Amino acid sequence: MINIVLVEPEIPFNTGAVARTCACTGSRLHLVKPLGFDISDRAVKRAGLDYWHLVDISVYENIADYFEKNGDDNIFLATTKAPRDYSSADLSGNISILFGKETAGLPLSLREKYRARCIRIPMIDDARSLNLSNSVAILCYEALRQQGFPRLKGFGEMAGS
Repeated sequence: MINIVLVEPEIPFNTGAVARTCACTGSRLHLVKPLGFDISDRAVKRAGLDYWHLVDISVYENIADYFEKNGDDNIFLATTKAPRDYSSADLSGNISILFGKETAGLPLSLREKYRARCIRIPMIDDARSLNLSNSVAILCYEALRQQGFPRLKGFGEMAGS
């Protein structure tokens, strides 16, 4: 199982795109408050998120609440400040990947505590970061690749032609 954890996400469209990735991959989505938007049924329907029913989602009051309920086994922290890139990480098994808010990333205290579990997506020197939803998709699909794409359809309608 892959758990995608968004810590204090700010932009609803990014979280919507992440939710769609989670829906398509069978990954679980964890949202850590405060959120920069409303996720009520009415707001979700208004945003046209018709796949929302496919998302296994949990919401937490803060990061301490998340860790109290889930622990910190097999976690990875996605950060541009990480000492190593994601290709060197073993993302097999039940894992959780934490992503920080769009404007500030993950808190320094988390990055220091879990320094050995920090991973980054390689970029050119002058680039600040990728979009949050793109980063989630890259790391989620890398984990799925390492796991052999469990529960995912491995062929398209052209397979028989």
